[in-house]
Amino acid sequence: MKILGLAVATALAFVPMIANAHGPTRQKVTVTQEVEAPPEEVWSYIGDFQDMSWHPAVHATDGSNGNDIDATRLLTLGEKGGPTIAEVLYKYSDTDKKRSYSYRITSVKVEVLPVTNYSSHLTVKPGKKDGTSMVEWKGAFYRGYPNNDPPENLNDEAAIKAVTGVYEAGLKAVAEHFTAGN
Repeated sequence: MKILGLAVATALAFVPMIANAHGPTRQKVTVTQEVEAPPEEVWSYIGDFQDMSWHPAVHATDGSNGNDIDATRLLTLGEKGGPTIAEVLYKYSDTDKKRSYSYRITSVKVEVLPVTNYSSHLTVKPGKKDGTSMVEWKGAFYRGYPNNDPPENLNDEAAIKAVTGVYEAGLKAVAEHFTAGN
């Protein structure tokens, strides 16, 4: 009985260390935007994986293989010669029932976007009113610093804030494009 008690006490002593050894958890962000245009028009504007000119942060998009699975694109941010993000397409549907694509980041410096292991989905659905659309952009990722005690610029909050900002800026630009009557 003494040995069993000692074993239990020893095991319980390690529980706090196990809890503290936990690394980062996968974060998720979803942003939606109602757009004053029918889904087919909105999809025509943002549904090409090779063209992200609709996002105000993207200066240029260079890619290959169109909207085929495993197509790639390189986004140049800001201005010519600015930071880049490399991505690969892993799902694409442009049917009336489902207009969406899914992609992963294959290369980005954490100083540009403080995330790792990032995947994202962009979807266009009919809106609440006839002739409108609901655009949803959602992603899942880990913070930019994989170990415990991350610096402030690479912690979960920084990652969530950065991804939310990217999504909100992009979807706001899409809504404004259609509001302006383009």
